[in-house]
Amino acid sequence: MVTRLQRYRQIADVLVKYGFGVLVEEVFPGAERLRVFKKPPEEKRSVYERIRLAIEELGPTYIKFGQIMSTRRELLPPELIEELQRLQDRVAPVPFAEIRPVIMEYCPNLEECFDIIEEEPVAAASLSQVHRAVMRDGRIVALKVQRPGIVDLIETDILILQSLVVRAESMFPDMRVYNLQGMMKEFSAQIRRELDFTQDGTNAERLRQNLQDQECVKIPRIYWQISGPRLLAMDYVEGVRIDDVEAIRSLGLFPEEVADTGFAAYVQQIFVDGFFHGDPHPGNLLVTELGEIVFLDYGIVGVLRPERRRVFIDLLLAMTRKDVAGVIAALGKLDVRINPADLDAVKDDLYLVMLDYREMKLERVNFAIAIRGLTDTLRRYHIRVPSTLMLMMKVIVMVMDVGIRLDPTFNFDQRIRPYLLEIAAQQRFSPENVTGAVRSIVDAAEGLLAIPGNVNETLKTLSEGTVTLELENHDLDRIVGVIDRTSDKIIVGVVVAAIVVGSSLVLRIADIPVPGYVSVLATLGYVFAVIVGFYAVYNVLRYSRGLRR
Repeated sequence: MVTRLQRYRQIADVLVKYGFGVLVEEVFPGAERLRVFKKPPEEKRSVYERIRLAIEELGPTYIKFGQIMSTRRELLPPELIEELQRLQDRVAPVPFAEIRPVIMEYCPNLEECFDIIEEEPVAAASLSQVHRAVMRDGRIVALKVQRPGIVDLIETDILILQSLVVRAESMFPDMRVYNLQGMMKEFSAQIRRELDFTQDGTNAERLRQNLQDQECVKIPRIYWQISGPRLLAMDYVEGVRIDDVEAIRSLGLFPEEVADTGFAAYVQQIFVDGFFHGDPHPGNLLVTELGEIVFLDYGIVGVLRPERRRVFIDLLLAMTRKDVAGVIAALGKLDVRINPADLDAVKDDLYLVMLDYREMKLERVNFAIAIRGLTDTLRRYHIRVPSTLMLMMKVIVMVMDVGIRLDPTFNFDQRIRPYLLEIAAQQRFSPENVTGAVRSIVDAAEGLLAIPGNVNETLKTLSEGTVTLELENHDLDRIVGVIDRTSDKIIVGVVVAAIVVGSSLVLRIADIPVPGYVSVLATLGYVFAVIVGFYAVYNVLRYSRGLRR
C-alpha cells in the first residue's frame, strides 16, 4: 500500500519531470522536504500536451479526473480540452495470478463456473482488465476484473487532491470562481461509483431495458450470479470500432446507416429516457457483423429529469434556429446565472457565434461549432453551468464527430430538429405533464377555497384585539388623522352600499304589494347614494392633490 507521503513524492517527481516544478513549490505543502529539485529537461511540447502526459503517468485517479474535466468546456481552454480528450486509459496488464483471487471471491471453485478462462486479457485499463471466458453451459462471457490495490491508491489520491484544491484556492483567490472544491466533491463521488462494478451492471441493465425496442442496438446481458463490486460478468461481444469505416465496409455494412442508428439511439437516451451513456468515445462503441451497435463501459452516465429534458430541448432548438433570446431563456431555466453587467456582452458574443454558424456553407455545417462557441462564451464570462448540461454537450459533440466520420454529409442541425419537435409535442401531452397540470389546478382551487377561512380567521383575530402594531414615526398625529379619515370613508362607503342594496331589493319586489311611499323612499335612497358617492370621489381627489403639493 502506498502511503500518502510516498504518493506526494511520486506526484512531485512527475510534475517536475514535465516542467511544472514551480507549481510544486507553490502548492505542495513542505515541497522542499519531498525531493531535491532538478532542472527539468528542455521541453518542445506545448504546456497542454505536457499536462496530458503528466496526467497519464500519474495513474487512474488523475486520468479519470482529466476525462471528467474534458466535459467542462465552459471552464478550460479549448486546447486543453482537446488534449484531455486524448487521455489514454491503457496500462500494462496485471498477471493472472494476481487477478485470480478476485474472481474466486465470487466463484470459489473456478472449475464449477468456467470451462476456460483466458489468462491473457483482451483489454487492460487503470481500474480493471477484461478476460474472455467460457462458462460450463457454453456461453462466452467477458470478465471485467478490478485491479488489486486500486481502491487504496484512489482513496489516497482523493485525499491529496482535496488538500491541494483547498490550498490552491487559498493561495490563488481568483480560482474560487471555478468552484474547485465542488468539482472535487463531484469527482470523488463519480470515481467511487465507478469502483463499484454493481453500479456498472445496474446502468447496463437500465440501458438495455430502455433500448430494447431499438433492433440495431445491443447492450450485453449481465450475469449477476457471478458478479459483484469487484467483478462484472457479461456477454462477450465481438465487433469493430465504430470509427473504423473500412472495417465496417468489410462487414458488408453501410457506414451511413450505422451513423443513423447511433444518432437515433442517443436521441432516445437523452431526450426520451433521460438516462444516457456518458462516454461514447469510439473504443466504447462496437459494430457487429449484423450491423448492431454495442455500448460498452457504463461507469459514466447522465441523468435528466423530465423538466430538465424539456429545457434542454428548448436550448438546442433555440441554437438550431439561431435564437439568442431563446438560448438565454433556456439557460436561465437551468439556473445558469449571468452577471447583469455582462448580459449584453454575452448576447452579442452568442449572436456572433450563431451568425458564423448560419453563414457556413451547407457542406461545412457542423453543429459542434455552435456548441463550442456557446461553451467558449460561458468560459469567457466565468459562468457556471450544471455538470449534466456539459456532459450532454460533450456527448453530442462526440456523437457528431463519429457521425461525420461515418457519413461526411451528416448534418446534425437538419437531423435533430424533427426529432426534437416531435419529442417536444409528445411531452406536452405526456402523462407527467397532464398530472402536473391537474395538480396545479387542484392546488389553485384549494387556495381559492381557503380564502374565506383565512379572511374569517383574520377578522376574528382583529375582533379579539390580539393584533399588535408597532409604529416608529415622529408624526403620529398625522397617522391617526389619516386613519380617522380612512375610517370615515369606509363607513360612508358601507352605508351607501347598504342603501343601494336595500333600495334595489325594494324596487325588485314584484310579487309582494308594498305601500307607494316605500317605493318613493327607495328612489330617494338611490338619489342620496349617488350624491354621497360623487361627494366621496370629489373628496378623495381633492385630498390626493393636496398630498402631491
